[in-house]
Amino acid sequence: MPVLTTDAESETGIPKSLSNELLSEIMEEIEHTCPQPRLTLIAPAPFADEISCQCQAPHEKLTITQARLGTPVDRPVRVYADGIFDLFHSGHARALMQAKTLFPNSYLLVGVCSDDLTHKFKGFTVMNETERYEALRHCRYVDEVIRDAPWTLTPEFLEKHKIDFVAHDDIPYSSAGSDDVYKHIKEAGMFVPTQRTEGISTSDIITRIVRDYDVYARRNLQRGYTAKELNVSFINEKKYRFQNQVDKMKEKVKNVEEKSKEFVNKVEEKSHDLIQKWEEKSREFIGNFLELFGPDGAWKQMFQERSGRMLQALSPRQSPTSSPTRGRSPSRSPSPPSPWLFNKASPPSSPKVASASISSMSEGDEDEK
Repeated sequence: MPVLTTDAESETGIPKSLSNELLSEIMEEIEHTCPQPRLTLIAPAPFADEISCQCQAPHEKLTITQARLGTPVDRPVRVYADGIFDLFHSGHARALMQAKTLFPNSYLLVGVCSDDLTHKFKGFTVMNETERYEALRHCRYVDEVIRDAPWTLTPEFLEKHKIDFVAHDDIPYSSAGSDDVYKHIKEAGMFVPTQRTEGISTSDIITRIVRDYDVYARRNLQRGYTAKELNVSFINEKKYRFQNQVDKMKEKVKNVEEKSKEFVNKVEEKSHDLIQKWEEKSREFIGNFLELFGPDGAWKQMFQERSGRMLQALSPRQSPTSSPTRGRSPSRSPSPPSPWLFNKASPPSSPKVASASISSMSEGDEDEK
């Protein structure tokens, strides 16, 4: 590159006599050295005074359309968001997430106002400025934290930090004698709106604490804080401690009631199971009883069978009416039975008579044969 000689130099050290074409060629050769977005989260975000942008390359102005297309390719789009961030909550994190994801390649700078400015223009804070700085450093969407940020953004501040766009919700923010502190930013085409998260804000959290002050005072007394640390009077301290004891008793009673309900439920379940099992067993017993002792039961059939067998065993067998070997002649009438057979009380008078009668009967049988 040829040596340039001139008697007058600009603030950047480049001779004023150079033509615009040669100047643009020289500036194009200067590479961007802007800090890149954080790729890992193993450390908190740095402060701006620890890692300031010392890039000497020209910082051309971008439009929102250009930034959304991903240009320029040699540096990230530098987006700025500011606030108080007292009691850092999910609404703050959501707003910073929106600011970080506005463009494909964004470097998010977050400005946090000091205690003096905040107490002057907005009011007293719960967290001091150091605590608020640290809260922002440990947010995953933040690449750089600017301490003691201005209440109203000036052109010098925007140029110093090479800010391309400012991200904030679109609601006019009236403060410091202005109807909208971001009005000049919007007019310059550098404002990108984000959406507020409904239902959560620092004011809402403080309102909950003030509304339930007694509850939180009792909570901290129970955790070991002294009445002096809580700025609580002696009488209120005793009252809170008594209320804590009452709450403990209520909690014990509640636990006993819950356990008793559980016991009753278990007993009911078991009794229901026992009743169900008893019903099943009773049905089974009744069925078995009917099968055994019912009208058509097995016991009746068995009784009938045994009764028939007993009757057969007790009743005499009848003799046959006719015999193939013995027959009576139809012409002869049977001889009349002996009279002594019908008179059991008067047997034959003597053995001789009996033997004579028997011999006569045997002769009669022989005649029949």
